[in-house]
Amino acid sequence: MAKDKRFRAKKEKPEYEQKLLDLARVTRVVKGGRRFRFRATLVIGNRKGKVGVGVGKGADVTDAIKKAFDDAKKNLIVVAIKKNTISHEIEHKMGSARIILKPAKEGRSIVAGGAVRAVVDFAGIRDIVSKSLGTSNKLNVARATIEALETLNFSKTRKERMAKMG
Repeated sequence: MAKDKRFRAKKEKPEYEQKLLDLARVTRVVKGGRRFRFRATLVIGNRKGKVGVGVGKGADVTDAIKKAFDDAKKNLIVVAIKKNTISHEIEHKMGSARIILKPAKEGRSIVAGGAVRAVVDFAGIRDIVSKSLGTSNKLNVARATIEALETLNFSKTRKERMAKMG
């Protein structure tokens, strides 16, 4: 009996989309030679305001990616999106990574490079202009972008609290 193709179960869409930012082969030198491990940097998001960056290390690539996904899930933040962009300009520094994020008019699209583009895209922001200064390390740039978007949230909630108070 052949299986009926019409009744095949539909594949569910995953809760979070993911993008591998960086995959590094890390070497440790021991008495017998070199030991290789892999470090994966991953960005996950639902394109509706939730985004996270995670890092995972493992003996093989799939193990490292799985650990990075779990780490990113633990470090999810909620981003305040206003008319497909951010509410105001942000300048943030973390380590040697400096990020500038500016709101853009509708239809401008995402003007950003590498790690910033991935984070902003998975957050669900459609129109934004950004500049990454300082380091080109993808992990540090992605973390700086996450922190910058998180400060955006705090400023908005603070304004809302002040409006409610008086």
